[in-house]
Amino acid sequence: MQSLKTKPARRRPGNRMLGIHTDDPLRIVRMVRAGFPFSRLARFQKTTGLSWEKIAGFVGIPQRTLTRRQAEGRLKHDESDRLWRAALIFNRAVELFEGDVAGARQWLQMPKPALGGEIPLEIAATEAGAREVEDLVGRLEYGVFA
Repeated sequence: MQSLKTKPARRRPGNRMLGIHTDDPLRIVRMVRAGFPFSRLARFQKTTGLSWEKIAGFVGIPQRTLTRRQAEGRLKHDESDRLWRAALIFNRAVELFEGDVAGARQWLQMPKPALGGEIPLEIAATEAGAREVEDLVGRLEYGVFA
């Protein structure tokens, strides 16, 4: 009898960027609910090369609150959820630029006509804006520039 081989789980975008070592979506949901350790945000900042000011806007956490969270050592669940979203968006941009983190960072900080002149990093601070940025990245990946 032949054993069935299962496909390995698809590596979830954002995991590596945040130092998450699981691909189990329910485990990730539990991690978000519990609140990420501040070290995940620090890793995101180091990996992306974004300034803390840009991170604060992108993740939607005021800088004073970031300082408090650093002292506490943990993000709240809603902040963790926004960090997860930011990691997904940044990772999609890195994929668009074929692994070029600096190129992705620059692209995310420049106004885009396809976003009504908005800056992807700023518009992606909301769920609706993040979907628009993801949609734009998808169109660019497939050569649809409008």
